[in-house]
Amino acid sequence: MYRAIVLTSRFYNRGIRAFRDVKEFSSSASVYALGSDVSLKESYCHGASDMPLFGKTIGVALQETAEKFPYKDAFVYGAEGVRHTYRQLLDEVDCLAAGLMTTGIKKGDRVGIWGPNIKEWILTQYACARIGAILVNVNPAYRVEETVYALRMVGMKAIVAPRAFMTQDYYSMLREICPELETTKPGNLRSERLPDLRTIVIAGNENLKGTFSFDDIMDKGHNTRHEIENIGRDLQFDEGINIQFTSGTTGYPKGALLTHHGLLNNSFYVGLRMGYSEEGAVAACPLPLYHVAGTIIGSLSVIGHGATCVFPSPSFEPQVLLKSIQEEKCTIFPGVPTVYIVTLNHPDFDKYDTRSIRFCGMGASPCPEEVLKLVKSKLNVTPLVAYGMTESGPMAALTNHGDPPEVTLTTVGKPFHHTEVKVIDPQTKKILPVNECGEVCMRSYGNMKGYWNDPEKTKESIIDGWMHSGDLGKMDEKGNISIVGRIKDIIIRGGINIFPVEIEDFIYQHPKVETVQVVGVPDEIMGEEVCACIKLKQGETSTAEEIKAFCKEKISHFKIPRYVEFVESFPMTVSLKVKKFALRDIVAKKLGLSEK
Repeated sequence: MYRAIVLTSRFYNRGIRAFRDVKEFSSSASVYALGSDVSLKESYCHGASDMPLFGKTIGVALQETAEKFPYKDAFVYGAEGVRHTYRQLLDEVDCLAAGLMTTGIKKGDRVGIWGPNIKEWILTQYACARIGAILVNVNPAYRVEETVYALRMVGMKAIVAPRAFMTQDYYSMLREICPELETTKPGNLRSERLPDLRTIVIAGNENLKGTFSFDDIMDKGHNTRHEIENIGRDLQFDEGINIQFTSGTTGYPKGALLTHHGLLNNSFYVGLRMGYSEEGAVAACPLPLYHVAGTIIGSLSVIGHGATCVFPSPSFEPQVLLKSIQEEKCTIFPGVPTVYIVTLNHPDFDKYDTRSIRFCGMGASPCPEEVLKLVKSKLNVTPLVAYGMTESGPMAALTNHGDPPEVTLTTVGKPFHHTEVKVIDPQTKKILPVNECGEVCMRSYGNMKGYWNDPEKTKESIIDGWMHSGDLGKMDEKGNISIVGRIKDIIIRGGINIFPVEIEDFIYQHPKVETVQVVGVPDEIMGEEVCACIKLKQGETSTAEEIKAFCKEKISHFKIPRYVEFVESFPMTVSLKVKKFALRDIVAKKLGLSEK
């Protein structure tokens, strides 16, 4: 963004001190600001910065930080009772990297990590980065067929997973996929369904048929771990190092290939804006590591600043999160709207001391104004609002400290460092005048190299270097971007386009409403009708008539929901985003509606 670190003198000076410790940056580093006298005519804005980008790999960045802060905590795994200093982290990462190499893993091979937020996730991520193996983030909620699809699509050679977590029995699913495990020697799998897969590693020290234990692999690499630094010298920062699957809400997931360069720089600048360079910075991360937001904010941002990240529990548990914030005196609390809604409305919230929190940031899904106000009232922090997508690596825009309320509450801010954003007409592909709604596109160092083994989809999504998001948005005269919704989520009622987020933002203002999702359902006459699915606050009751009366004469008549459904929960992804396509199907079936 243009005002990326022009916050207050306190924030600015601390940000610059972080750069002085990195030899690539000059002490005069600063960010250009889009002045108040600038008024854009077209919906194009560039996050110009005279802070140069890092030209190094993730593995090199980890080693440099470990040498600088050897005894400082890097990661704390609350549920496991484990802490990693930076020196311990580097040593264990290199043991694992060397151990993986003894099983035949080399640069460019795909290594999957399938599970929740556990220490093995972090170690595997950095071990792959140190030797140039490509980490593949596998959704921990995947079942058998989804896992087979993901592993086959990228030609995965090894996968790391816990034996089981909650309702997921990972080892049983792997045995179902690969019955050959019963008789195979560890590291020598020959599977009919997964011909590329050779090695399965189970987290911990348990030896299961056909697999290595994680501790086995660590032991294998102990004596040769000192060779890993030399291997890393041959890696290039613009090589692909991570495959992250898109959500697959409209079909099979696609694997976005991200680079050292994109991930490392994006995480550094996000960390700088989010307070990771502050003295005593400690982040409490409830976001799943498999998701790109968790990868950036939970794992990678810390190494750019020598900060600490706490993973309160393997999956999101609001009360455990609150306990960790209190005990670890966390200063940073990133999340998505659902995390804040559930945590801040928890009945025991007031029993915990959260006064240490100084920075909050949310993204990954639309951020209703009422949720932003909730964070401000409960934590006395104005949250930053982020925008991006997996394919953009991910952050493309972010609000700023000191932004006026109308910017923080209604936009996702200006383009991020070294990032261009434009809004185009989806049909003509031409840039629109400011304040007109169209498709948001991004071009930056963070953009994916492409979809793995899918050149056609890559060509459809990246045109002349621009990543086409599929999101509808606007840009104002100052370069601030407002996201209206997904092109595919638009409700077309009688030929009129209706944006669900507008209705959601209004209904959120009802005092009884905890959260709301608006979807279109089939209608024989209008094509689609508006349906509001509402979860009420604890102890509250309401009726469809009450909600409709609240909307009447305050929003356009055609936006007033024809249907109001009260729900206890929503179908969610592991990253705590609502599956609107699934919700639409559930509601339509309940109402007895179907496509004609």
